[in-house]
Amino acid sequence: MPHSTSWWLPPGTSPDAALVLAARGIRAFTDGYVALLLPYYLTLLGYSAFEVGLIATATLLGSGLLTLLTGLFAYRFRMHAMLTTACLLMLGTGLGFAVVTDFWPLLLIAVIGTLNPSSGDVSVFSPLEHSLLSHAVTSEQRTALFARYSLVGHLVGALGALAAAIPGVLAQWNVLELKAATQAMFVLYGFSGLVALALYRRLAAAGSRGDEARSVPLGPSRGIVYRLAALFSLDSFAGGFAVQSLLALWLFLQFDLSVEAAGTIFFWTGILAAASFLAAPAIARRIGLINTMVFTHLPANVFCILAALMPTLPLAVLFLCLRALLSSMDVPARTSYVMAVVSPAERPAAASMTAVPRSLAAAVSPAFSGYLLTLTSFGWPLVICGALKIAYDLTLLGMFRKVKPPEER
Repeated sequence: MPHSTSWWLPPGTSPDAALVLAARGIRAFTDGYVALLLPYYLTLLGYSAFEVGLIATATLLGSGLLTLLTGLFAYRFRMHAMLTTACLLMLGTGLGFAVVTDFWPLLLIAVIGTLNPSSGDVSVFSPLEHSLLSHAVTSEQRTALFARYSLVGHLVGALGALAAAIPGVLAQWNVLELKAATQAMFVLYGFSGLVALALYRRLAAAGSRGDEARSVPLGPSRGIVYRLAALFSLDSFAGGFAVQSLLALWLFLQFDLSVEAAGTIFFWTGILAAASFLAAPAIARRIGLINTMVFTHLPANVFCILAALMPTLPLAVLFLCLRALLSSMDVPARTSYVMAVVSPAERPAAASMTAVPRSLAAAVSPAFSGYLLTLTSFGWPLVICGALKIAYDLTLLGMFRKVKPPEER
Protein backbone atom coordinates (compact mmCIF):
# COMPACT_ATOMS: atom_id res chain seq x y z
CA MET A 1 0.00 0.00 0.00
CA PRO A 2 1.59 3.33 -1.03
CA HIS A 3 1.89 5.70 1.88
CA SER A 4 0.72 9.28 1.92
CA THR A 5 3.00 12.11 2.94
CA SER A 6 0.09 14.50 3.52
CA TRP A 7 0.38 16.21 6.90
CA TRP A 8 -3.32 15.81 7.62
CA LEU A 9 -3.42 12.03 7.15
CA PRO A 10 -2.15 9.57 9.79
CA PRO A 11 1.26 7.96 9.12
CA GLY A 12 1.14 4.96 6.79
CA THR A 13 -2.14 5.95 5.13
CA SER A 14 -2.77 5.36 1.42
CA PRO A 15 -3.36 8.45 -0.77
CA ASP A 16 -6.77 6.92 -1.58
CA ALA A 17 -7.95 8.19 1.79
CA ALA A 18 -7.47 11.83 0.76
CA LEU A 19 -9.87 11.38 -2.15
CA VAL A 20 -12.48 9.75 0.10
CA LEU A 21 -12.17 12.59 2.63
CA ALA A 22 -12.51 15.18 -0.14
CA ALA A 23 -15.69 13.51 -1.41
CA ARG A 24 -17.01 13.41 2.16
CA GLY A 25 -16.37 17.15 2.45
CA ILE A 26 -18.26 17.92 -0.76
CA ARG A 27 -21.29 16.01 0.47
CA ALA A 28 -21.02 17.44 3.98
CA PHE A 29 -21.22 21.03 2.75
CA THR A 30 -24.50 20.50 0.92
CA ASP A 31 -25.86 18.27 3.72
CA GLY A 32 -25.10 21.11 6.14
CA TYR A 33 -27.44 23.60 4.52
CA VAL A 34 -30.03 21.09 3.30
CA ALA A 35 -30.67 19.93 6.88
CA LEU A 36 -31.73 23.51 7.75
CA LEU A 37 -33.38 24.47 4.48
CA LEU A 38 -35.48 21.30 4.31
CA PRO A 39 -37.90 22.23 7.16
CA TYR A 40 -37.78 25.90 6.12
CA TYR A 41 -38.59 25.08 2.50
CA LEU A 42 -41.38 22.69 3.44
CA THR A 43 -43.00 25.23 5.77
CA LEU A 44 -42.60 27.80 2.97
CA LEU A 45 -44.63 25.42 0.79
CA GLY A 46 -47.31 25.35 3.51
CA TYR A 47 -46.65 21.97 5.13
CA SER A 48 -47.23 21.35 8.85
CA ALA A 49 -44.64 20.25 11.41
CA PHE A 50 -46.07 16.72 11.24
CA GLU A 51 -45.67 16.63 7.45
CA VAL A 52 -42.10 17.92 7.80
CA GLY A 53 -41.45 15.07 10.24
CA LEU A 54 -42.93 12.56 7.79
CA ILE A 55 -40.60 13.69 5.00
CA ALA A 56 -37.61 13.59 7.36
CA THR A 57 -38.69 10.06 8.29
CA ALA A 58 -38.95 9.15 4.61
CA THR A 59 -35.40 10.33 3.89
CA LEU A 60 -33.99 8.20 6.70
CA LEU A 61 -36.14 5.21 5.76
CA GLY A 62 -34.94 5.40 2.18
CA SER A 63 -31.32 5.64 3.30
CA GLY A 64 -31.79 2.55 5.43
CA LEU A 65 -33.27 0.53 2.59
CA LEU A 66 -30.51 1.57 0.16
CA THR A 67 -27.86 0.73 2.73
CA LEU A 68 -29.48 -2.64 3.34
CA LEU A 69 -29.26 -3.43 -0.37
CA THR A 70 -25.62 -2.38 -0.29
CA GLY A 71 -24.91 -4.80 2.54
CA LEU A 72 -26.72 -7.69 0.91
CA PHE A 73 -25.27 -7.30 -2.58
CA ALA A 74 -21.98 -5.37 -2.19
CA TYR A 75 -19.93 -8.49 -2.79
CA ARG A 76 -21.54 -8.90 -6.24
CA PHE A 77 -20.57 -5.48 -7.59
CA ARG A 78 -17.50 -3.33 -7.86
CA MET A 79 -17.22 -0.64 -5.19
CA HIS A 80 -16.96 2.17 -7.73
CA ALA A 81 -20.08 1.05 -9.59
CA MET A 82 -22.05 1.41 -6.36
CA LEU A 83 -20.51 4.82 -5.61
CA THR A 84 -21.37 5.99 -9.14
CA THR A 85 -24.98 4.90 -8.69
CA ALA A 86 -25.20 6.72 -5.35
CA CYS A 87 -23.82 9.94 -6.87
CA LEU A 88 -26.32 9.86 -9.74
CA LEU A 89 -29.11 9.27 -7.23
CA MET A 90 -27.89 12.33 -5.32
CA LEU A 91 -28.17 14.37 -8.54
CA GLY A 92 -31.73 13.15 -9.08
CA THR A 93 -32.68 13.90 -5.47
CA GLY A 94 -31.54 17.51 -5.63
CA LEU A 95 -33.27 18.18 -8.95
CA GLY A 96 -36.43 16.46 -7.71
CA PHE A 97 -36.75 18.63 -4.61
CA ALA A 98 -36.07 21.71 -6.71
CA VAL A 99 -38.91 21.15 -9.18
CA VAL A 100 -41.53 19.13 -7.25
CA THR A 101 -43.77 20.84 -4.68
CA ASP A 102 -46.66 18.39 -4.12
CA PHE A 103 -46.46 16.41 -0.88
CA TRP A 104 -46.77 12.81 -2.08
CA PRO A 105 -44.22 13.13 -4.90
CA LEU A 106 -41.85 14.84 -2.45
CA LEU A 107 -42.36 11.97 -0.01
CA LEU A 108 -41.51 9.47 -2.75
CA ILE A 109 -38.35 11.38 -3.72
CA ALA A 110 -37.38 11.47 -0.04
CA VAL A 111 -37.69 7.68 0.19
CA ILE A 112 -35.66 6.82 -2.90
CA GLY A 113 -33.20 9.71 -2.67
CA THR A 114 -30.11 10.62 -0.67
CA LEU A 115 -31.31 13.68 1.25
CA ASN A 116 -29.90 13.86 4.79
CA PRO A 117 -31.95 15.70 7.46
CA SER A 118 -29.28 15.06 10.10
CA SER A 119 -25.97 16.69 10.96
CA GLY A 120 -24.37 13.26 10.67
CA ASP A 121 -23.90 11.08 7.62
CA VAL A 122 -26.73 8.55 7.41
CA SER A 123 -26.59 7.95 3.68
CA VAL A 124 -25.72 4.98 1.47
CA PHE A 125 -22.27 6.54 0.95
CA SER A 126 -21.16 5.84 4.53
CA PRO A 127 -20.61 2.06 4.54
CA LEU A 128 -18.90 2.24 1.16
CA GLU A 129 -16.52 4.97 2.31
CA HIS A 130 -15.90 3.25 5.64
CA SER A 131 -14.79 0.12 3.83
CA LEU A 132 -12.49 2.09 1.53
CA LEU A 133 -10.89 3.89 4.45
CA SER A 134 -10.39 0.73 6.50
CA HIS A 135 -8.34 -0.73 3.63
CA ALA A 136 -6.28 2.46 3.33
CA VAL A 137 -4.81 2.55 6.85
CA THR A 138 -3.04 0.39 9.44
CA SER A 139 -4.89 -0.95 12.49
CA GLU A 140 -2.96 1.37 14.80
CA GLN A 141 -4.00 4.48 12.85
CA ARG A 142 -7.54 3.40 11.98
CA THR A 143 -9.28 5.43 14.70
CA ALA A 144 -7.20 8.50 13.81
CA LEU A 145 -8.25 8.24 10.16
CA PHE A 146 -11.94 7.85 11.02
CA ALA A 147 -11.59 10.83 13.36
CA ARG A 148 -10.40 12.88 10.38
CA TYR A 149 -13.28 11.54 8.32
CA SER A 150 -15.74 12.72 10.98
CA LEU A 151 -13.80 15.99 11.41
CA VAL A 152 -14.11 16.80 7.71
CA GLY A 153 -17.82 15.97 7.77
CA HIS A 154 -18.65 18.18 10.72
CA LEU A 155 -16.29 21.05 9.93
CA VAL A 156 -17.39 21.42 6.31
CA GLY A 157 -20.98 20.68 7.35
CA ALA A 158 -20.76 23.63 9.75
CA LEU A 159 -19.76 25.88 6.85
CA GLY A 160 -22.69 24.44 4.93
CA ALA A 161 -25.03 25.45 7.74
CA LEU A 162 -23.96 29.06 7.25
CA ALA A 163 -24.84 28.71 3.55
CA ALA A 164 -28.48 28.20 4.58
CA ALA A 165 -28.66 32.00 4.80
CA ILE A 166 -27.95 32.40 1.06
CA PRO A 167 -31.61 32.22 -0.12
CA GLY A 168 -32.55 35.00 2.30
CA VAL A 169 -29.67 37.16 1.11
CA LEU A 170 -30.53 36.59 -2.56
CA ALA A 171 -34.17 37.48 -1.86
CA GLN A 172 -33.16 40.60 0.09
CA TRP A 173 -30.99 41.74 -2.83
CA ASN A 174 -33.85 41.01 -5.26
CA VAL A 175 -31.71 38.50 -7.16
CA LEU A 176 -34.26 35.69 -6.77
CA GLU A 177 -37.54 35.19 -4.95
CA LEU A 178 -37.15 33.31 -1.69
CA LYS A 179 -38.75 30.10 -2.95
CA ALA A 180 -36.71 30.10 -6.18
CA ALA A 181 -33.48 30.81 -4.27
CA THR A 182 -34.16 27.90 -1.93
CA GLN A 183 -34.87 25.61 -4.88
CA ALA A 184 -31.56 26.68 -6.43
CA MET A 185 -29.79 25.42 -3.31
CA PHE A 186 -31.34 21.99 -3.88
CA VAL A 187 -30.07 22.08 -7.48
CA LEU A 188 -26.58 22.81 -6.10
CA TYR A 189 -26.99 19.85 -3.76
CA GLY A 190 -27.71 17.59 -6.74
CA PHE A 191 -24.75 18.77 -8.79
CA SER A 192 -22.40 18.31 -5.83
CA GLY A 193 -23.01 14.60 -6.38
CA LEU A 194 -21.27 14.92 -9.73
CA VAL A 195 -18.27 16.58 -8.07
CA ALA A 196 -18.06 13.68 -5.62
CA LEU A 197 -18.35 11.28 -8.56
CA ALA A 198 -15.31 12.87 -10.22
CA LEU A 199 -13.30 12.17 -7.05
CA TYR A 200 -14.50 8.57 -6.86
CA ARG A 201 -13.51 8.03 -10.49
CA ARG A 202 -9.97 9.09 -9.60
CA LEU A 203 -10.04 6.29 -7.01
CA ALA A 204 -11.02 3.85 -9.74
CA ALA A 205 -8.24 5.10 -12.03
CA ALA A 206 -5.72 4.62 -9.21
CA GLY A 207 -6.84 1.04 -8.58
CA SER A 208 -8.23 1.54 -5.07
CA ARG A 209 -7.95 -1.33 -2.63
CA GLY A 210 -11.70 -1.05 -2.10
CA ASP A 211 -12.05 -3.09 -5.29
CA GLU A 212 -8.91 -5.20 -4.85
CA ALA A 213 -10.09 -6.59 -1.52
CA ARG A 214 -12.77 -9.19 -2.11
CA SER A 215 -15.80 -8.65 0.10
CA VAL A 216 -18.03 -11.44 1.39
CA PRO A 217 -21.33 -11.70 3.28
CA LEU A 218 -21.17 -11.77 7.06
CA GLY A 219 -19.84 -15.05 8.42
CA PRO A 220 -17.95 -15.59 11.69
CA SER A 221 -18.61 -12.02 12.83
CA ARG A 222 -22.37 -12.24 12.39
CA GLY A 223 -23.19 -12.50 16.11
CA ILE A 224 -21.24 -9.49 17.31
CA VAL A 225 -22.35 -7.40 14.33
CA TYR A 226 -26.01 -8.13 15.00
CA ARG A 227 -25.65 -7.25 18.68
CA LEU A 228 -23.93 -4.00 17.83
CA ALA A 229 -26.55 -3.25 15.19
CA ALA A 230 -29.33 -3.69 17.74
CA LEU A 231 -27.67 -1.28 20.16
CA PHE A 232 -26.87 1.25 17.45
CA SER A 233 -30.54 1.10 16.48
CA LEU A 234 -31.55 2.26 19.94
CA ASP A 235 -29.04 5.10 19.73
CA SER A 236 -30.30 6.17 16.31
CA PHE A 237 -33.97 5.87 17.25
CA ALA A 238 -33.21 8.26 20.08
CA GLY A 239 -31.20 10.57 17.84
CA GLY A 240 -34.05 10.71 15.34
CA PHE A 241 -36.06 12.77 17.83
CA ALA A 242 -33.47 15.54 17.50
CA VAL A 243 -32.11 15.32 13.94
CA GLN A 244 -30.90 18.71 12.81
CA SER A 245 -33.98 19.48 10.71
CA LEU A 246 -36.31 18.83 13.65
CA LEU A 247 -34.01 20.58 16.09
CA ALA A 248 -34.10 23.62 13.80
CA LEU A 249 -37.90 23.37 13.63
CA TRP A 250 -38.07 23.34 17.45
CA LEU A 251 -35.94 26.51 17.59
CA PHE A 252 -38.18 28.13 14.97
CA LEU A 253 -41.31 27.31 16.97
CA GLN A 254 -40.06 27.78 20.55
CA PHE A 255 -37.97 30.92 20.10
CA ASP A 256 -39.23 32.33 16.76
CA LEU A 257 -35.72 31.96 15.39
CA SER A 258 -34.86 32.98 11.82
CA VAL A 259 -33.23 30.53 9.43
CA GLU A 260 -30.16 32.81 9.27
CA ALA A 261 -29.76 32.73 13.06
CA ALA A 262 -30.29 28.95 13.07
CA GLY A 263 -27.55 28.62 10.46
CA THR A 264 -25.14 30.53 12.71
CA ILE A 265 -26.03 28.36 15.71
CA PHE A 266 -25.52 25.13 13.79
CA PHE A 267 -22.29 26.47 12.34
CA TRP A 268 -20.86 26.78 15.86
CA THR A 269 -22.27 23.45 17.06
CA GLY A 270 -20.68 21.88 13.98
CA ILE A 271 -17.34 23.54 14.76
CA LEU A 272 -17.48 22.25 18.35
CA ALA A 273 -18.33 18.73 17.19
CA ALA A 274 -15.48 18.86 14.69
CA ALA A 275 -13.01 19.98 17.36
CA SER A 276 -14.00 17.03 19.54
CA PHE A 277 -12.87 14.58 16.86
CA LEU A 278 -9.30 15.74 17.27
CA ALA A 279 -9.34 14.46 20.84
CA ALA A 280 -11.08 11.15 20.11
CA PRO A 281 -8.01 9.10 18.97
CA ALA A 282 -5.92 10.13 21.98
CA ILE A 283 -8.75 9.36 24.39
CA ALA A 284 -9.38 6.01 22.69
CA ARG A 285 -5.70 5.05 23.00
CA ARG A 286 -5.80 5.86 26.71
CA ILE A 287 -9.14 4.38 27.84
CA GLY A 288 -10.23 2.18 24.89
CA LEU A 289 -12.83 2.51 22.14
CA ILE A 290 -15.88 1.38 24.13
CA ASN A 291 -15.07 3.61 27.10
CA THR A 292 -14.57 6.54 24.73
CA MET A 293 -17.96 5.90 23.18
CA VAL A 294 -19.74 5.75 26.52
CA PHE A 295 -18.05 8.26 28.79
CA THR A 296 -18.12 11.11 26.27
CA HIS A 297 -21.71 10.34 25.27
CA LEU A 298 -23.31 10.28 28.71
CA PRO A 299 -22.78 13.95 29.66
CA ALA A 300 -23.77 15.02 26.14
CA ASN A 301 -27.15 13.38 26.63
CA VAL A 302 -27.66 15.13 29.94
CA PHE A 303 -26.97 18.44 28.16
CA CYS A 304 -29.56 17.51 25.52
CA ILE A 305 -32.24 17.15 28.19
CA LEU A 306 -31.18 20.38 29.91
CA ALA A 307 -31.41 22.32 26.62
CA ALA A 308 -35.10 21.45 26.39
CA LEU A 309 -35.70 22.79 29.89
CA MET A 310 -34.12 26.21 29.34
CA PRO A 311 -36.51 29.19 29.36
CA THR A 312 -34.43 31.45 27.09
CA LEU A 313 -32.69 31.05 23.74
CA PRO A 314 -29.16 31.88 25.03
CA LEU A 315 -29.39 29.17 27.71
CA ALA A 316 -30.79 26.62 25.27
CA VAL A 317 -28.00 27.40 22.80
CA LEU A 318 -25.41 27.08 25.58
CA PHE A 319 -26.48 23.52 26.36
CA LEU A 320 -26.79 22.63 22.68
CA CYS A 321 -23.18 23.78 22.26
CA LEU A 322 -22.04 21.75 25.28
CA ARG A 323 -23.85 18.76 23.84
CA ALA A 324 -22.17 19.27 20.46
CA LEU A 325 -18.75 19.35 22.09
CA LEU A 326 -19.17 15.77 23.33
CA SER A 327 -22.03 14.06 21.49
CA SER A 328 -20.16 13.04 18.34
CA MET A 329 -16.82 12.00 19.82
CA ASP A 330 -18.08 8.42 19.81
CA VAL A 331 -18.55 8.41 16.01
CA PRO A 332 -14.95 7.64 14.91
CA ALA A 333 -14.55 5.27 17.85
CA ARG A 334 -17.73 3.40 16.89
CA THR A 335 -16.75 3.09 13.23
CA SER A 336 -13.23 2.00 14.11
CA TYR A 337 -14.56 -0.57 16.58
CA VAL A 338 -16.86 -2.19 14.00
CA MET A 339 -14.05 -2.35 11.43
CA ALA A 340 -11.69 -3.83 14.07
CA VAL A 341 -13.84 -6.70 15.35
CA VAL A 342 -14.65 -8.20 11.92
CA SER A 343 -12.41 -9.72 9.26
CA PRO A 344 -11.26 -7.41 6.41
CA ALA A 345 -13.42 -9.22 3.84
CA GLU A 346 -16.52 -8.74 6.01
CA ARG A 347 -16.06 -5.00 6.44
CA PRO A 348 -18.43 -3.75 3.70
CA ALA A 349 -21.19 -6.06 4.95
CA ALA A 350 -20.51 -5.18 8.59
CA ALA A 351 -20.51 -1.44 7.87
CA SER A 352 -23.80 -1.79 6.04
CA MET A 353 -25.47 -4.10 8.54
CA THR A 354 -24.66 -1.80 11.46
CA ALA A 355 -25.77 1.26 9.46
CA VAL A 356 -29.07 -0.17 8.17
CA PRO A 357 -30.84 -0.68 11.51
CA ARG A 358 -29.55 2.73 12.58
CA SER A 359 -31.10 4.39 9.52
CA LEU A 360 -34.36 2.47 9.85
CA ALA A 361 -34.64 3.17 13.57
CA ALA A 362 -33.83 6.84 13.06
CA ALA A 363 -36.47 6.97 10.34
CA VAL A 364 -39.30 6.28 12.77
CA SER A 365 -38.73 8.94 15.40
CA PRO A 366 -38.77 12.21 13.35
CA ALA A 367 -42.46 11.67 12.60
CA PHE A 368 -43.14 11.33 16.36
CA SER A 369 -40.97 14.38 16.98
CA GLY A 370 -42.87 16.42 14.40
CA TYR A 371 -46.18 15.31 15.91
CA LEU A 372 -45.06 16.32 19.40
CA LEU A 373 -44.11 19.75 18.08
CA THR A 374 -47.62 20.18 16.65
CA LEU A 375 -48.98 19.69 20.18
CA THR A 376 -46.51 21.94 22.00
CA SER A 377 -43.34 23.87 21.27
CA PHE A 378 -41.73 22.50 24.46
CA GLY A 379 -38.68 20.39 23.72
CA TRP A 380 -40.11 16.97 24.51
CA PRO A 381 -38.21 15.47 21.56
CA LEU A 382 -34.91 16.52 23.17
CA VAL A 383 -35.90 15.04 26.54
CA ILE A 384 -36.84 11.72 24.95
CA CYS A 385 -33.67 11.75 22.85
CA GLY A 386 -31.40 12.28 25.86
CA ALA A 387 -33.12 9.69 28.06
CA LEU A 388 -33.03 6.92 25.45
CA LYS A 389 -29.41 7.64 24.59
CA ILE A 390 -28.42 7.33 28.24
CA ALA A 391 -30.03 3.88 28.27
CA TYR A 392 -28.02 2.99 25.13
CA ASP A 393 -24.74 4.12 26.68
CA LEU A 394 -25.18 2.04 29.81
CA THR A 395 -26.24 -1.05 27.87
CA LEU A 396 -23.30 -0.75 25.45
CA LEU A 397 -20.86 -0.53 28.37
CA GLY A 398 -22.38 -3.56 30.06
CA MET A 399 -22.33 -5.76 26.93
CA PHE A 400 -19.05 -4.85 25.22
CA ARG A 401 -16.58 -3.48 27.76
CA LYS A 402 -14.70 -6.82 27.70
CA VAL A 403 -14.78 -7.27 23.89
CA LYS A 404 -11.48 -5.68 22.87
CA PRO A 405 -10.27 -4.79 19.35
CA PRO A 406 -6.89 -6.28 18.37
CA GLU A 407 -4.86 -3.15 19.21
CA GLU A 408 -6.21 -3.11 22.82
CA ARG A 409 -5.51 -6.77 23.65
